Amino acid sequence: MDIKKVLSDLEKRNPGETEFLQAVREVLESIIDVYNANPQFEAANIIERLVEPDRVLMFKVPWMDDRGQVNVNRGFRIQFNNAIGPYKGGLRFHPSVNLSILKFLGFEQIFKNSLTSLPMGGAKGGSDFNPKGKSNNEIMRFCQSFMLELWRVIGAEVDVPAGDIGTGGREIGFLYGMYKKLTHEHTGVITGKGIDWGGSLIRPEATGYGVVYFTSEMLNARGESLKGKTVAVSGFGNVAWGAVKKATELGAKVVTLSGPDGYIFDPEGISGAKIDYMLELRGSNEDIVKPYADEFSNSKFVEGKHPWEVKCDIALPCATQNELNKEDAESLVRNGCICVCEGANMPSTPEAIEVIQRNKILFSPGKASNAGGVATSGLEMTQNSMKLNWPREEVDTRLHQIMRNIHSSCLKYGKRPDGYVDYVKGANIAGFLKVANAMLDQGVI
Repeated sequence: MDIKKVLSDLEKRNPGETEFLQAVREVLESIIDVYNANPQFEAANIIERLVEPDRVLMFKVPWMDDRGQVNVNRGFRIQFNNAIGPYKGGLRFHPSVNLSILKFLGFEQIFKNSLTSLPMGGAKGGSDFNPKGKSNNEIMRFCQSFMLELWRVIGAEVDVPAGDIGTGGREIGFLYGMYKKLTHEHTGVITGKGIDWGGSLIRPEATGYGVVYFTSEMLNARGESLKGKTVAVSGFGNVAWGAVKKATELGAKVVTLSGPDGYIFDPEGISGAKIDYMLELRGSNEDIVKPYADEFSNSKFVEGKHPWEVKCDIALPCATQNELNKEDAESLVRNGCICVCEGANMPSTPEAIEVIQRNKILFSPGKASNAGGVATSGLEMTQNSMKLNWPREEVDTRLHQIMRNIHSSCLKYGKRPDGYVDYVKGANIAGFLKVANAMLDQGVI
């Protein structure tokens, strides 16, 4: 495989899609040796087929606000690859949503879902609609209009969407209600549902829990543990909330949160009522963290900056893509950070990853360490198929085991002769091989 040629051809077909091209480059650079060692992949043009979505649906979403004014947003669904199971991936409602971001997320989802070992393909979708500042009725009308188009291409055995940034329990409820009305079916077609109507326990916390479980496995492989470690977390949504809960439970001290307005530094640690307050912040419909500093006097708000300048042992970027850059990585190195574990999708720039790995700091890509969310969505699909709900302990135990298994797969393909583990390479190879072999088995389709 000639990576430069593949990327050049891809860029010509997808001009300006920087996030998507970044995601593809990372995977290709990781798998090239394995790919070239297996000529059957080249003969079947696996890469050329893998980087093209099976289909891209784009549609208008008209909806009426509370003033009676008609608004129009764009809706998307990228069904990328279903070699190992139904398409599976979240719906992101955020003004930044565009084709490049959703294609990058859908492409990443292929390998992330493969790593869970559950039968799920890769997909992603969403809209440039912004739920912030909207009333419940406005959000309901938007979600119902969005589903009027989406329902035609999804199904419990076809494509199973879920939540993502801007799409929480409220939005999932409105989407599912409209799907049920249109199809006359009560099925597991969407995950992240309410616990009273088909949802799974710990789903809201699952991504954050999984990040911490994976971090713990990385540390254990080096003979260390989370207990007593200082942790910097970015974001303050569900992923950050789950990560703070589980890290604190396992004996670590989390000292930061962040939002678009800046970050919070709490030297006493975020625990107890402070974790509960994160939910209040999230539910306030204001995308800011400054109120935390007003609520808890010993904390400090730093405007317009990322938390990576704070001294910590472990960094968990849980906000959004490309939030941790080269300068941030250099700050982490100077401050003695020993582990960076991604909770968001591709939150570290390539330059940041290079700095982190060059300094032999443990680093996990999001497709491995934030797979806990989609893994628990897969467990929700299983519970829906069985028409039952597992208790919290069973879901948590299964999630923990899945994260252990993902870590083992990364070790298998990522351990270098000098003992350092390249988790990026390990995750990409492990995820790729399962999908590529399934594509070979199923022929050219």
